[in-house]
Amino acid sequence: MFEGPVQDLIDELGRLPGVGPKSAQRIAFHLLAADPADIARLQEVLQKVKQGVAFCEVCGNVSAETRCRYCADARRDPTLLCVVEEPKDVLAVERTREFKGRYHVLGGALDPLAGVGPDTLRIRELLARLGGTGPAADETAISEVIIATDPNTEGEATATYLVRLLRDFPGLSVTRLASGLPMGGDLEFADEMTLGRALAGRRAL
Repeated sequence: MFEGPVQDLIDELGRLPGVGPKSAQRIAFHLLAADPADIARLQEVLQKVKQGVAFCEVCGNVSAETRCRYCADARRDPTLLCVVEEPKDVLAVERTREFKGRYHVLGGALDPLAGVGPDTLRIRELLARLGGTGPAADETAISEVIIATDPNTEGEATATYLVRLLRDFPGLSVTRLASGLPMGGDLEFADEMTLGRALAGRRAL
């Protein structure tokens, strides 16, 4: 244990996802040795992220404008909707270059043990889009929803829950990414070829 602000910095860095105690310590001492101008730039960027980054009013993706680039792009297929957990998953799907529709970001996955229930996620907004209401009321009717949640326990539970809800929409095709993705993984870590094949070979639910 270090004293004072140094240990406080290590503790805060250690709370970041994917940063263990040793990594937090290395980052902390790197910052201590950094030029003050570099630290000032980092502080400025962090402040801008909290104050200047918004979320798309339609899909929930990270956006600098009211609508993100995908919702604002008239060339994308408005009848095809890919439902993902986080904004990072949008980038993972985009890297495959297989998907030309639009997105809906849930903001996570169902996890009762962590206190994440249906009301915590953007499921209500999804149902509104499918019903032709809300900010996306000007969209063409959606004909297919691709559920692209992570292939882990929480992602599968979320997919199962969504399928039950979406059965009530007449004429709506609900599909899931094909098998081939490693169980327990995240979409962002899947290589483009594997994810692209899973998307192209999606199965009906």
